[in-house]
Amino acid sequence: MEDHTVFRSFSDKKSPRKSFRLKPPFTRHAISILICAACMLCATLASFLYQHIVPDNHANVALFYILALVIIARWTVGYGYGIACTLFSVIAINYLFTYPYYTLNFTLTGYPITFLLMSGITLILCTMTSHMTIQSEMIAEREKRLAEAEMEKMRANLLRAISHDLRTPLTGIIGNSSLFLESQNDLSSTEQRTIMTNIYEDSNWLLNMVENLLSVTRIQGDSLSINTTKEPVEEVVGEALEKLKKRYPDAAIRVKIPEEFLMIPMDAVLIEQVTINLLENAIVHSGSILPIDFIVEDHPEHVSFIVRDYGKGLSEEKLQNLFETGTYNNSRSSDSRKGMGIGLSICKTIITAHHGTLSGRNHADGAEFCFTLPKVGAVASEK
Repeated sequence: MEDHTVFRSFSDKKSPRKSFRLKPPFTRHAISILICAACMLCATLASFLYQHIVPDNHANVALFYILALVIIARWTVGYGYGIACTLFSVIAINYLFTYPYYTLNFTLTGYPITFLLMSGITLILCTMTSHMTIQSEMIAEREKRLAEAEMEKMRANLLRAISHDLRTPLTGIIGNSSLFLESQNDLSSTEQRTIMTNIYEDSNWLLNMVENLLSVTRIQGDSLSINTTKEPVEEVVGEALEKLKKRYPDAAIRVKIPEEFLMIPMDAVLIEQVTINLLENAIVHSGSILPIDFIVEDHPEHVSFIVRDYGKGLSEEKLQNLFETGTYNNSRSSDSRKGMGIGLSICKTIITAHHGTLSGRNHADGAEFCFTLPKVGAVASEK
C-alpha cells in the first residue's frame, strides 16, 4: 500500500551475542579426561563388535584405536593425554584382541613396531593440533586488539565531534539569551522573536544530539551487542514518523510499505532513532521542497529501509567519508545544525549492532540512504 499524503497514520505502538571465554585449566583438564575415557571406551566396544562380526580379521582392530587417538589429539590439551591413551591402546590390543586372549604377551612378532608407530602417530597429531591451537589463540588475540583499537578510534572521533557540535549551539543559546536580557527594552518585537527562535532551534538541536547519544548507550560494550525482540515494522516506522512530525510539521514524506505484516528482530527504540536521523538529514540537507520517499522492501533474508530525497545530492567529499564521525567539522559552517556526521556515525553503529548494513549514494535526482535488517538468525540476542 502506498500513501502520498504528508504523513501516514499508524497505530500507536506500546512502547548478546555471548562472548567466548577460555575455560579454567581445571575444567579443561577434566573435559580432556572425559574425552579420553569416552574415546577409549568407544574404541574398545567397536573392536569387540567388529571381532564378533569378523572373528578372523584382527588387523583392523588397531584402526579403531588410531581413530580414537586422532580425536583425543584434536580435542585435548597437551601431549600427556595422547601418550597415556596410546599406551592404553597398545595394552588393550595385546590383552583383549591378540591371541592368546586376556593375557599380556609383549614378545609377539612385530609388537614393538606397532607400539612405536602408534606412539609416533599420536605425537605428530598432538604437535600439529597444539600448533593449530596456538595459532588460533594468536589470531583471536590479534582480532581482539584490532577491534579494541577500532572502538577507541570511534570513541575518540565521537568525543571530538561532540565537543564541537555541543559547543556551537550552547554558545548560540548563551549569546542570544544574554543579548535578550541586556537589550530587551531596545529590541523590536521582530528582533525579539528572531532571538527566541534561534534559542528554540539551538535547544531542539541539543535535544536531538542528546537523544542520539542516549541511543549509543543502549549498545552494550565493545562487542556492539544489543537486546532485540520481534517488532512489527509498520508500527516502528509509524512511531518514528509521528516523532518526526512534531519537529517538522510541514515535511512532505511519501511512505510505501508492503501489504504483508512484517515482524523482524530489532531494538525498536534504536531503529526509530536511525529512521528519524535519516529522514531529518533528507529534510534539512536536500535543499529541496519536493516530497521525500520512505520505502520499505521485503526480501527473502532481510528487510530494506530506503530514504530517498530529490535535492542537490551529496558532494564527493561526503561520499568518501560518509559514516566517519566528525568528518564535516572542519569543512562545514559554524552552524552545527547543518552537520550530519555524528548522526550518520551513530546510525552506522546501531545498524552494525543489528548485523545489518547502511549505505548512502547519489541517484539521478538527489541522494539515497538504505539500511537493511536481517529477518532471523543474525541478531545479537533476543529477550
